[in-house]
Amino acid sequence: MAGEKTEQPTAQRLKKARQEGQIGRSQDIGAWVGMLAASIVLPKTLSAAMDHSRELMGKIPATIADPDPHVALGILREGLLSATWTVLPLALTMMVVGIAAAGGQGGIRVATKLFLPKFNRLNPLPGLKKMFGPQSLWEGTKALVKTTVLAGVLYATMKDMVPLLMTAGRLPVSTLLAVVTDGALSVIRVAAVAGIVMAAADYFVVRRRTNKQLRMTKEEVKQEHKNTEGDPHVKGQIRSRQLAMARNRQMADVPTADVVLVNPTHVAVALRYDPAKGAPRIVAKGQGAIATKIRELATEHRIPMVQDVPLARALHKGTEVGHEIPAELFGAVAKVLAFVMSLKAKGSAAGMHRNPHATTAAAA
Repeated sequence: MAGEKTEQPTAQRLKKARQEGQIGRSQDIGAWVGMLAASIVLPKTLSAAMDHSRELMGKIPATIADPDPHVALGILREGLLSATWTVLPLALTMMVVGIAAAGGQGGIRVATKLFLPKFNRLNPLPGLKKMFGPQSLWEGTKALVKTTVLAGVLYATMKDMVPLLMTAGRLPVSTLLAVVTDGALSVIRVAAVAGIVMAAADYFVVRRRTNKQLRMTKEEVKQEHKNTEGDPHVKGQIRSRQLAMARNRQMADVPTADVVLVNPTHVAVALRYDPAKGAPRIVAKGQGAIATKIRELATEHRIPMVQDVPLARALHKGTEVGHEIPAELFGAVAKVLAFVMSLKAKGSAAGMHRNPHATTAAAA
């Protein structure tokens, strides 16, 4: 059907979607992975915090016995520094996990367009459609599964811990704290692993939904291709202007040529020789109307024209404007330049001349 979005999004469409913050990603992945990482780092953090606390508490009785504001401030400063260094690994871990989770789901990009106010966001209809659409059904199912899994994990963990807590009166406080801590960490870790599995499923669902929203019609793909590659008509006009500018540039260089080789009417090639720059170079060439214009400029500026059909054709076909002549034509062009220099010595260089070495050049 016309207008049906059946085509996969193009690279340009995906790039635009990323710039607008329309990326298929699940927020749950970063949260659950962060919880798992925290359950690994947290025991060491708590152990370090307890050690620092005991050390600081040991200094307080002496400070109370001999009050000194400087000592008290030193203890406070030391406590704040200890707290900072203790919490820093946990904070860095959570930050790295959050960045890695975002980067693994399509890269990190600040979508500045999301900060711009849009009045269509105030329209309640899209929100109502989401509340009663497939997305709302998936979110409700996800919440139900999440609650069920977490309840099951909590029940399985606490089932083994409750009998032990019932006899906690006969256990030392340190042992009781260790048991409770291990149980809490186990709950967190198992819940985090289960949450990561659910978040992975959520990621694939969100990704699929986003790709479906970004699909394009055949007409949109054609239009985007035209916009990217350029309209052929416009490209043709640009190419024509470029060719015209190139012709104008080479026509401006014809007066600086030392000789113009002609065919005699169909092809014209203007050569300039500067010993300091190496071999002779083509400053202008063309056939048909361009060749006629080159001959007219040569006549106007008294540039000698030499008729040599094989050499003119070879130079026109095998050399670009601005390039040196091919090595295999050095000898033939050198003879033409020598012939032109002899004409200039006689004072009769301007006009049309037949190359006396044309037979040799053709043989070469």
